[in-house]
Formats: sequence, structure tokens, C-alpha cells
Amino acid sequence: MSIRCTVESAFFIAWSFLEQSGELGPPDESANIILDAIEAQVRKGERRQLMLANKAIDAYRKQVAQSRPAERQIRLG
Repeated sequence: MSIRCTVESAFFIAWSFLEQSGELGPPDESANIILDAIEAQVRKGERRQLMLANKAIDAYRKQVAQSRPAERQIRLG
């Protein structure tokens, strides 16, 4: 399987999971976070679709968790 197919499959898995769980945010921002995480893992040599997808989901959740306190403070401030 080509690296392009691997990345596309991993992206679709991560996107679908986050969408079904209700965690997916704005499409452009979400896509960038997911793709950046997948790209970082591919550069390290990872080629397993599920591992790429799981790491992307973890990275997405971490990014969202880090941005929420700032958003909350802006709303309350």
C-alpha cells in the first residue's frame, strides 16, 4: 500500500471516530491537527494505519484540551 493511501486511511479513521464521538470541531482546524499528527508519525517511520489514526486522535484531544482553558478565560474575562 502506498504512503498516500496509508495517510488517507488513517485520516479517515481518525476523522470518523472524532465525528461519531461528537468531538470534532471546525473542519479546517480539525483537519490540520489530524494531518499534522499523522505526518509527524510518518516522518518517524510509522506506517500502521490504526497507530497513525490513534496517535492523531490523541494529538487532537490534547490540542483541544489545551485550547479550552484559554477560550474559557476569554469568555469569562
